[in-house]
Amino acid sequence: MFTKFYFNQFLTSRFKSFVFLVLTLTCIQTNLKAQKSSFKANLMNIEAATNETFRYNTTLQNASSTTNIYELKADLPTGWSVTYRVDGSQVTSLSIDPEKTREIAVEINSTPTADPNKYKIPIRAISKSDTTLLQLEAVVKGSYGLSLSTPSGRLSEELTSGSNKQIQLALKNTGTLALNDISLSSQLPNNWQATFEPSQVKNLASGKELNITVNLTVPDKTIVGDYAATFTASNSNSNTSAAFRFIVKTSLLSGWIGIVVILVALASVYYLIRKYGRR
Repeated sequence: MFTKFYFNQFLTSRFKSFVFLVLTLTCIQTNLKAQKSSFKANLMNIEAATNETFRYNTTLQNASSTTNIYELKADLPTGWSVTYRVDGSQVTSLSIDPEKTREIAVEINSTPTADPNKYKIPIRAISKSDTTLLQLEAVVKGSYGLSLSTPSGRLSEELTSGSNKQIQLALKNTGTLALNDISLSSQLPNNWQATFEPSQVKNLASGKELNITVNLTVPDKTIVGDYAATFTASNSNSNTSAAFRFIVKTSLLSGWIGIVVILVALASVYYLIRKYGRR
């Protein structure tokens, strides 16, 4: 009986030690988990076109008791680029004080030829003590593109002072996504005027081309010479311009009037010489 009593006491003591050890290890593990840094994003999935920037607002937390320097690295598809900004400045790493957080703006740009698809972008914040992973998603929905020229490709015209001229422009959607509410505008020499038909395009499907008529007015007494003008088509997603060279020449009527004036002057001189030259 005595031996059995002490044996039971020994088992009880061993059990208590084992329970204590398990609890201690659990607490240590819990503390280690609590000290692990976190990397989070307000929006993890963003959709944009190939010529737009994917912008993510993220927060990196240093949950440890020491200051850590985190290096930022991303696994990107070939040709893509990423930029990290903290307080407006571009960074590749940052220091975070114990139990503090920092806001990081992540900007990702795809290639112009990226296929419409969902792309996973893992971003890691790496320090000496741990590595934190943030999984982002970039959904490429296509591309926006516009071109503006003339049906012949010629971007120069000859004009006369005080004349009106109709110019044909070719507006084309070169992207894979439809474009809505395209407006047309111009930058002209002083006192020149231009109107467009149509002045606004409600919708232009991918690959489609539309003819635009420009009614151009050149003011009277415009000096002979070369002039530059720019016609622009734009909407909230894309814009394009066509730069024109206009050559203003003297009108045919003005030329004949000038010739007549010169002939009259010469005839008057001849008459005066014949009349008074003999005296």
